[in-house]
Amino acid sequence: MSKTVVHVLRHGEVHNPDQILYGRLPGFRLSELGVQMAKAAAQAVAEREIVHVVASPLERAQQTAEPIAGQFGLPVGVDERLIESANWFEGKKVSPGDGSFRDPRNWWVLRDPVTPSWGEAYRAIAERMFAGLHAARVAAEGREAVIVSHQLPIWTLRRYVERKRLWHDPRRRQCGLASLTSFHFDGAKVVGIGYSEPAAHLIAMSATARTAKGA
Repeated sequence: MSKTVVHVLRHGEVHNPDQILYGRLPGFRLSELGVQMAKAAAQAVAEREIVHVVASPLERAQQTAEPIAGQFGLPVGVDERLIESANWFEGKKVSPGDGSFRDPRNWWVLRDPVTPSWGEAYRAIAERMFAGLHAARVAAEGREAVIVSHQLPIWTLRRYVERKRLWHDPRRRQCGLASLTSFHFDGAKVVGIGYSEPAAHLIAMSATARTAKGA
């Protein structure tokens, strides 16, 4: 059987001066630091045999993919299945300590953390991401691919592949800015999952990482 690797890359830091949950909103691009994170991720895979690059349609994901695609002379494809999860709080300021989760007006949205009730179902996220993962595997058969997505979809995909429950504590996600979650395949079977943070030296400087606003 052929051995294939699909690297699932989270986008870099986003310019978000108003500190809102931007979700799928258009117009949110990488910050200057985020651009450097994308370059760090590209450098991390520079010696790999990348033959396929695809990203979520959102600007921040497309931007993060560009340095990698450029160094291999590849186009950046678009896969809608890699998009950020839908969220009722999109466009609102929500962060620990700001009172949003203690506001009774929001309690009906927060009633079910397992599905969850405030956004796209974890199962739906997992299934679309899994389909996107395998599409990239087929496109790069026997070599390697990079797909760029967002924190919650990537972490949900990993838990799905590892056969863990999909609902989880967001504070425990292993999916830093511009991190690589690498799925190793033997044929169509996942035989290993690796994780690395090529932009770790930049994450320490990131406002997104400090406030947990990234998506």
